[in-house]
Amino acid sequence: MPNKTFYSILFLLFIGSTCFSQTESDSTKVDTDLMVVSDTITREPINILAPSKAAFYSAVLPGLGQAYNKKYWKIPIVVGAITTGILIYDHNNREYHRYRDAYKSRLAGYSNDEFWGTQADGTTPLASPRVSNDGLIRAQESLRRNKEISLLVTIGIYALNIIDANVDAHLLQYNVDENLALKPHFKYNELENTSDLGVTVNFKF
Repeated sequence: MPNKTFYSILFLLFIGSTCFSQTESDSTKVDTDLMVVSDTITREPINILAPSKAAFYSAVLPGLGQAYNKKYWKIPIVVGAITTGILIYDHNNREYHRYRDAYKSRLAGYSNDEFWGTQADGTTPLASPRVSNDGLIRAQESLRRNKEISLLVTIGIYALNIIDANVDAHLLQYNVDENLALKPHFKYNELENTSDLGVTVNFKF
């Protein structure tokens, strides 16, 4: 009988110690359900000053903002367009002053301007000018209009150069997902012997 009592007490002590150790181990267990795994995807930090820098560079020197955005193929387009506008303006301005100087010379009573003309000896002025005074006035009006248009177009191209650099710098801040794509496609239709052109939208889940 004492043996049974001894074994019973020993069994109860064993059970109690097991439960206590289980409770203690559970209290130190880390709840993995609440763990958050840090994102391993690295993203380049957004440079909020990049658009302003690109616009400033293009304002100082057209094409420099495009170089800052690494859009080098745009540089000759910008430089060529602005240079062409400046050359056209300069040509119209010089021609305008030619006709204007000749008209002012005639108003002063002279007949030796380049638009009056000379006889065969090359020195005697013609009896009547090759280009009349009305012709000189019309030429001045036309050249002044062309000069103003070329100036406005050149200023517009200069402004577009700044806007393009700014917008490009903004777009470069965005992440382009390859799972969403908008691409043009060309396909030959054998049944109708025609070419089909269109746009394909691809979205991958």
